[in-house]
Amino acid sequence: MKVVVLAGGISTERDVSLSSGSMIYKAMKARGHQAILLDVYLGYEGDCLSIFEKDVDWAEKIGDISEKNPDLEEIKALRSDGGKSFFGPNVLEICGRADCVFLALHGANGEDGKVQACLELLGIPYTGTDFVSSAMAMDKGITKDMFKAYGIPTPAGIRLKKGEKEEKRVPFPCIVKACCGGSSVGVCIARNEEEYEAAKKEGFYYDDEVIIEQYIEGREFSVGVMNGKAFPVIEIAPKEGFYDYRNKYQAGSTVETCPAMLPKEKTKELQRMAELVFAALRLKNYARMDFRMNHEGEIFCLEANTLPGMTPVSLLPQEAAVLGIDFPTLCEMILNNSLKG
Repeated sequence: MKVVVLAGGISTERDVSLSSGSMIYKAMKARGHQAILLDVYLGYEGDCLSIFEKDVDWAEKIGDISEKNPDLEEIKALRSDGGKSFFGPNVLEICGRADCVFLALHGANGEDGKVQACLELLGIPYTGTDFVSSAMAMDKGITKDMFKAYGIPTPAGIRLKKGEKEEKRVPFPCIVKACCGGSSVGVCIARNEEEYEAAKKEGFYYDDEVIIEQYIEGREFSVGVMNGKAFPVIEIAPKEGFYDYRNKYQAGSTVETCPAMLPKEKTKELQRMAELVFAALRLKNYARMDFRMNHEGEIFCLEANTLPGMTPVSLLPQEAAVLGIDFPTLCEMILNNSLKG
């Protein structure tokens, strides 16, 4: 099968996306597919006619994820056409030649439904959920509204636009996060007024709207769902601080336990809630839900990730491994499920 693994882009999660894309590309090759790894923003300026037959290691230039966010202005300067379109040279043409596009994009313009809508209009099959559910899950404010409508417990909170007067305050400690961010970029814990002002400044750097919500003291979990069925629960315990960008993607910075050490009834409760979130947001194919559990054992859903990370330290592949599903097989399942519609 001809597969384009689409990664990169110009979101703050660019490096994570490239790492996910590299892993998926290698998995597709291992499964015998004619796969290429393509940066959605930089594209490909060579001859596209026989691109799937070219003897090229498309992942050879993908390096490790840095601890700092990528310099997006430096990336944009690499486009000879000035970057007027989000899609780089020949990207849509190459995708049109594929049997399926495996989306390894994360963050804005990749996980928010825009790319999905474009591919759908062009009749190009792609992995993951559709453009509507992608958009709902990307906007944390809409996600929280849907949680409330379906009776899914979520931390109490408010939305705040840049320059808007605060009519309500969330008691400390609270979490401030960009409304449409991901990978914990633009996410801060505030325990006092000084930290709160700094957290808002950080959140507004990445988005014109932030979510301010109650911080749930306790344990953190994640649950993958594929075709409506929950995977094993994984617990995330950072060695320092909270589960931020660095702790998510730097090996050895977080202790991840799968299956999580929980009573059987709590495991089932988390899995049921993950499946309910999947249904409430109209998700398709696969996704990953994040949770906090307080010291009293109450569970709160934080968000849904419609294109969860597929890096060497990502959570979904760890959950799949507990079920005996190795990484290439997991990617093949995602691919096949997508083609089934």
